[in-house]
Amino acid sequence: MELYRMSLWQVFLAGGPIMWPILLCSVFAFAITLEKFWYLHKVKIDTQQFLNTILDKMKRHQVKEALEVCEKTLSPISHILKAGILKYDRPKPQIVEAIEDASLYEIPRIEKNLNALATIAHVSPLLGLLGTVTGMVTCFQTIQAKAVSFHPVSPGDLAGGIWEALLTTVAGLVVAIPTFVAYNYLVSRINHFILEMEKASTELVNFLTE
Repeated sequence: MELYRMSLWQVFLAGGPIMWPILLCSVFAFAITLEKFWYLHKVKIDTQQFLNTILDKMKRHQVKEALEVCEKTLSPISHILKAGILKYDRPKPQIVEAIEDASLYEIPRIEKNLNALATIAHVSPLLGLLGTVTGMVTCFQTIQAKAVSFHPVSPGDLAGGIWEALLTTVAGLVVAIPTFVAYNYLVSRINHFILEMEKASTELVNFLTE
């Protein structure tokens, strides 16, 4: 049967048992990618405008109002700046320590599941390679069985193993390539987000300790 006439389910079954873990990897990769995009969209704010609002209120000694602005803004940046504002009347080392402590809690939340996404991007082609090996094993088993029974080996006898070998490789790459692209894009966005957090924190510390 020609490939373009086969349904996705038929192609999936032709790939053999290794297609199941590859499918599972694709589901997890898709779910993690959607969750990270949704999270980054949810916490995205205009950092400079938010910082200017905070600094403006602190200049007017409106500490309570500045804290309220932080509490109303659902973003790691607001949580970190809030930790610094709470120590506004303390020495600089204590303010910096409070901000660093808050960062130790917020940054892992931002980077959550990124390692899992990277693992899927690396494991998927290896699963495809494993499927290739098992497919070739099937081919050689068929050749051995035919040889023992003194029957000639036809291309059709080897087709199933070759299908399995090729389809698992394709499936592994189809999962790995977009997963790797999504991982690198998310890492880039998260690094930029963390850099904004560090810049805002530095400006706040400098303002409070002037």
